[in-house]
Amino acid sequence: MQIVDYIDKDVRTKFQFFNYGHALEILHDSFPEEWSELQNCFKNLKLSLDDISKLGGNESPIPKKFDDQLYPYGWREIRISGDLVVKKYPRQTAQRRGRFADEPFETQVIKGYIDGHNIDFLKNKVAFDLEWNSKDQTFDRDLLAMRTYFDCGLIDVGVIVTRAQELNDVFRSVRDSKGNSLITKYGASTTWMGKLQYRLDSRRNGGCPILAVGILKGCIEGYE
Repeated sequence: MQIVDYIDKDVRTKFQFFNYGHALEILHDSFPEEWSELQNCFKNLKLSLDDISKLGGNESPIPKKFDDQLYPYGWREIRISGDLVVKKYPRQTAQRRGRFADEPFETQVIKGYIDGHNIDFLKNKVAFDLEWNSKDQTFDRDLLAMRTYFDCGLIDVGVIVTRAQELNDVFRSVRDSKGNSLITKYGASTTWMGKLQYRLDSRRNGGCPILAVGILKGCIEGYE
């Protein structure tokens, strides 16, 4: 099957998809309910020129639009942390190699061994992060967290949504309240697909399958 066979036609007009580690196949075959919910979220997402002209960070209305779509399905923002318990077992006798005691002689706890950042949304074993307009180093944090949680068996696949390159055309044509072109706010050093892809191409996700999703012009109402 080709990548388009896993994605609804209505979704492909609004988003672009880059498949790493067979993430799309895993979503489609192993998490059909979660994948259906994500696609419904993508279908229903509508951005306005006013939305994208507002400040980024916590004041941006765009993350809330994803909250409104995914929270009714049971997706939740999660902070995952955990300690590593290291147990040292002695050999039973000096004469018998490879035979160890049933009880450890020493136990060490490494506090905060798993402790990254919040995952924007988690359901079952699917992690989802949105990066609309942050510093591009945020992708390093996202990928480190997802690969760590994957290595620990906490998630099976990750989805990261960010801006597609073609939105730069929109940012050049739209002005903020001070009359400045939005391209000055959505610069090359912020989170967009180009900054994510080269990190994925260099396998900063480790073994964690990642579906990279780019927001296209088709999501923006009123833009010709």
